[in-house]
Amino acid sequence: MDRLLSMAVFVKAVDLSSFAAAADVLGLSAPMVGKHVRFLEERLGVRLLNRTTRRQSLTDFGRAYYERCRIILAEADAADALAADQLTEPRGKLRVTMPVHFGRRCVTPVLLELVQKYPDLELDLSYSDRFSDLAEDGLDLAIRTGDPEDKAGVIARRVARQNMIVCASPSYLAKHGTPKQLDDLSNHQAIVYRRSGIIRPWVFPGNKALLPMNRLRFDDLDAIAEAAVGGIGLAWLPSWLVRERLQQGLLVHLLSDEPGLLYDCYAMWLQTAHLPLKVRIAVDALAIALPKMM
Repeated sequence: MDRLLSMAVFVKAVDLSSFAAAADVLGLSAPMVGKHVRFLEERLGVRLLNRTTRRQSLTDFGRAYYERCRIILAEADAADALAADQLTEPRGKLRVTMPVHFGRRCVTPVLLELVQKYPDLELDLSYSDRFSDLAEDGLDLAIRTGDPEDKAGVIARRVARQNMIVCASPSYLAKHGTPKQLDDLSNHQAIVYRRSGIIRPWVFPGNKALLPMNRLRFDDLDAIAEAAVGGIGLAWLPSWLVRERLQQGLLVHLLSDEPGLLYDCYAMWLQTAHLPLKVRIAVDALAIALPKMM
């Protein structure tokens, strides 16, 4: 067996805590994942994993070997990227994770243009509002909104700024009145965004934060917009998400004289001595295209 491939399979099995999950991601059978791990153990003469019918755990040596394998695989990827950059066009698989709605509506169209332009470039896209670990999940790029985590070994570049606005349906305003200033929002019902159990306040320039009364809390921005269209309450959403609803008269932009918060969007990748061409071209394309959509 190829030792480097077996190392990659071993690392993935540890990252996912499952032979079956690693097999699914790598396109192998679960028995083949086991064969790769046993190949390493037999070659080394040391057990790497303690395995039972229910779970698996690293041995002390296995943990040290796992950390060393991650470094070796990262260096091998960097070496491949160095060779690829001698080519005039990006190629290979670009693995990207992004927020669900921002990813579908804004990021994906830009990346699809890239694969049409570069026939040797592949896309592996994941849509999730959870924060992913770039190294553990084997990702080249993560697109995130809001303040980026200050995490060692991760580079963040701002690629867009979303304009957040307060909006409501004409039926809600006819029934409850129209807020004229920020302080009026406290007298209205709102539909608010909740992620990972945290309800985030509405923030406005000048570090003014408030949280109107709310009975509805969703972890899906599009669901919040639809609930607002239904006349249930006010919503604080990115303007690109509700642009069509505003144009159709389904929602009304409130407090338009107030400056909206600019909610930053970042592209994030692992720090490396040599940034792969496919990542650099994708980040540059997003930084050019996304601001026009905002």
